[in-house]
Amino acid sequence: MGTSNKLNGKIAVVTGGSSGIGFATAQAFAAEGAVVYITGRRQAELDAAVAAIGPRAIGVQADSSRPADLARLYARVQADHGRIDVLYANAGGGSMLPLGAITEAHYAETFDRNVKGVVFTVQQALPLLGAGASVILAGSTAALKGTANFSIYSASKAAVRALARSWVLDLKDRGIRVNTLSPGPIHTPGLADLAGPDAAQQQGLLDYLTSQIPIGRIGQPRDVAAAALFLASDDAGFITGIDLFVDGGIAQI
Repeated sequence: MGTSNKLNGKIAVVTGGSSGIGFATAQAFAAEGAVVYITGRRQAELDAAVAAIGPRAIGVQADSSRPADLARLYARVQADHGRIDVLYANAGGGSMLPLGAITEAHYAETFDRNVKGVVFTVQQALPLLGAGASVILAGSTAALKGTANFSIYSASKAAVRALARSWVLDLKDRGIRVNTLSPGPIHTPGLADLAGPDAAQQQGLLDYLTSQIPIGRIGQPRDVAAAALFLASDDAGFITGIDLFVDGGIAQI
């Protein structure tokens, strides 16, 4: 990805930025001139990510499903810069359970990570978001395609899409854009883990998904990072409320 300083002088926050899509996006934002705050739940991985991204990255250990952690994150940004120009509520995840085996713990963990986390990541950032700020929410093709054993995750991502539509209206007088970014199958640790610890099963999942994707390959984190960079930048200044799919066409056919 070439650099053209699309985010020169901007202050960005990427939750869940220590690996996968969040890490690739934070790298892209920093390369384009932004100062990037990244969060993660595990300090060691967070420190490694900051070191890999370079001097424009700042790591703050935080679990996005805990409002107290978010308050600590935003207090740091407030003290350092007093504003946020780009907020990517990327932290989240999920596991698979079929109907009949869904537990309260599975439901609560999925919705806390993917819905509660997004709600309070954005709400608690509001005092720092100025006119022209870009908010990006982590959606998924799972929000509109059925997947066996994945109903709770899918429902959580459909909720995120619904939040974006209403927040656009809540924030319209403040000039803040809110968009959803929905990846399809992306080669991340989280995707492989869905198949379990067995390497052959993981490869089998990747091969199956590849066969379903019109473009003919699994997505890479950098594919999503490029789309996030677009939504974050002034190039997308007239774009709000959309769901941008980065899915190789899998949910479009």
